[in-house]
Amino acid sequence: MVRSVEDRQMPPSHADLPTETQRLQLLDALQTLLDHPDPRFLVTDPGSKSIHRLNRTEYNRTVQDLLGVTLSPADAFPADGGGGGGFDNNADTLYVPPILMERYLGAAEDLLAAATEDRLFPIQPAWHRTERETARRNLLEFTRKAFRRPAKGADLTRLMGLYDRTRRDGADPKTALKAAYKAVLVSPRFLFRIEQERDQGTPWRIDSYELASRLSYFLWSSMPDEALLESARNQSLLGDAELERQVRRLRSDPKARIFADQFTSQWLGTKTLHTTTHPDRRKFPQFSDALRDAMVAEPVEFVWSLIQDNASALRLLDADYTFANAELGRLYGLTHITSTELVRVRLPDRNRGGITGMAAVLTQTSYPLRTSPVLRGKWILEEVLGTPPPPPPPLVATLPPDDTVKEGLTFRQRLEEHRNKPQCASCHARLDPIGFALENFDAIGAWRESVDGKPVDAKGVLTNGESVEGPIQLKNALMARRDLFLRHLTEKLMAYALGRGLEFHDIPSVKEVLRKAASEDHHLTTLILEITRSYPFQWRRRESASAPTPMPASGS
Repeated sequence: MVRSVEDRQMPPSHADLPTETQRLQLLDALQTLLDHPDPRFLVTDPGSKSIHRLNRTEYNRTVQDLLGVTLSPADAFPADGGGGGGFDNNADTLYVPPILMERYLGAAEDLLAAATEDRLFPIQPAWHRTERETARRNLLEFTRKAFRRPAKGADLTRLMGLYDRTRRDGADPKTALKAAYKAVLVSPRFLFRIEQERDQGTPWRIDSYELASRLSYFLWSSMPDEALLESARNQSLLGDAELERQVRRLRSDPKARIFADQFTSQWLGTKTLHTTTHPDRRKFPQFSDALRDAMVAEPVEFVWSLIQDNASALRLLDADYTFANAELGRLYGLTHITSTELVRVRLPDRNRGGITGMAAVLTQTSYPLRTSPVLRGKWILEEVLGTPPPPPPPLVATLPPDDTVKEGLTFRQRLEEHRNKPQCASCHARLDPIGFALENFDAIGAWRESVDGKPVDAKGVLTNGESVEGPIQLKNALMARRDLFLRHLTEKLMAYALGRGLEFHDIPSVKEVLRKAASEDHHLTTLILEITRSYPFQWRRRESASAPTPMPASGS
C-alpha cells in the first residue's frame, strides 16, 4: 500500500483524487504504522533454512580451496535454477537430480587424482604412531575442513571402517585413505551446508561453525579458511567485535571478488549476455565476443571498486567513473583507452555513470534489432526501485522487431499508439517514460543522436507529473527516490546472504540495516557488515515452526 500510494498508483487516475497534502498525510500514516508497529501484533521470525546444496560456483571454489586444485568439475553439472530473490544460491531450488550424484562420484575421482600429496597427507607417519593412527589424524584434519566443522564420532567411525576394509583388500595406506576421502567428497556433510535442527518451537541462534559457513559462502562462495574456523572453534566469532573483524577481513580478501561477480551479474541480469541476449551482429557489427565480455565485466569491476574504496552504494546510481578497456572504450567514445584489461576511467559527463548507463544493462534490456523503452522501464522499476509493474494482459499486441520509420511513424509514435489502448495504458504510463529517457543509448549501449534519420526523442513524464529528458534527468529522478533504491538493494543483498527469498517478517531487519548504514552514507561495505549482524543472518527456527517471539537486542 505504501509503495502504491508513494508511486501514485493508488487511487487510480480516473478516480476522485485526494489533494497532494492528503496523499502525503496518508503516506506518512501508513509508513508510521510500518515503522512503529504495535509490539503485541509483531511476529519476529528469523525464518527457516532448508538444507543448502552447494551450487556449481560454491562446489568449484570449495574443492579448489580444500584440495588446492584448479579443476572446475561443477561446470559439467546440471545448471542451477534461480529462486526467491533471483539468485542461484537459493536453497529451496537447489535440487539433487539423479544425474548429479553420478557427476559427484566422477568429480571426486578426478579431484583426488589431481590433488597434491601435501593437501591429502599433511600429517606424516612418526615413530610413536601406528600407520592407522596417522591415517586417522589425516582423516580428522580432512573432514574438519570438508565438513566445515569437526566430524562427529559416528562419521569418523564409518570412514575409518572404509579405510580398514580397503587395507584388508590389499590397498596401500595412501590408496585406502583416498577411498575414505572419496566418501567424504560425496557425503551430504560436504555437499550440503547442513545446520543443526533443534526440537524447540522458538528460534535459536546458530552456532559458531554455522555462522562461519554463512559468512564464507556469502562473501567467498567457498568454505571457511583456517582463521575463520579457528574463530569458530574458540567461539569468539559469536562476539560482535570478532564478527566485524572477520567480515572486514573476508571482504578485503581478493577471494571476495566472487561476491562482486555472483551478486552483481545476477542482480542486474547481465549474465544473460552469455546465454540468451544476442544483438543482431549485422546491424551492430561492432558487437563482438570481446566486447560482450567487457560489457559483462564492467558492473562487476564497479561493485568491486565500491568494496575496495569503502564507497557509498549510491554510486551505483550516479558516478563520475566506470571501468572499460579499449573495446568498450570505443563503444563509449573513450578512444584514449588502449588497455586490453578493464581500467578505471573518468567519464566526461553524467550520461554514462552508474548502472543505468552501462552497456551490459542497456543491451540486455533491448531486442536484437532495437531498443525497448518498455523493457528498460520495467528493469528500472524491478531491479533499481523494487516496484515491479503487474504482468502484461494476455494476448496483448506485439510491437515491430525494429525501429525503422514505417507508414510515416517512428517507433516511438507506434509505441504511443499501442499505449493508448485501455488495457495497456496503466502499465505503460509507468514503464515508457523511464525507458524513453534512455533512448539516446542504442540497443548495445552506444550513444546516438538520431534514429532512422529522426532526432532521438528522450522525453517522458513520470507518474508523479515530473518531466524527464535524457539519462541525466532520469538519474536525478532516481536519486530523488534513493530510499526505494537503497531498500531494494538491501533486500537483494540479504536474500543473497541468506540463500532464500525474503518474507514479510524480514522487513524489520532490512529497515534496521538501512538505519544503521545511514550514518555512514550507506557504504556498500557497511550494508554487508550490518546484514551479517542481522537477526535473520544469525538466528533461525525449525522449518515447520513460526511463533511470535521477542526480537533480541542489537548485537545479542
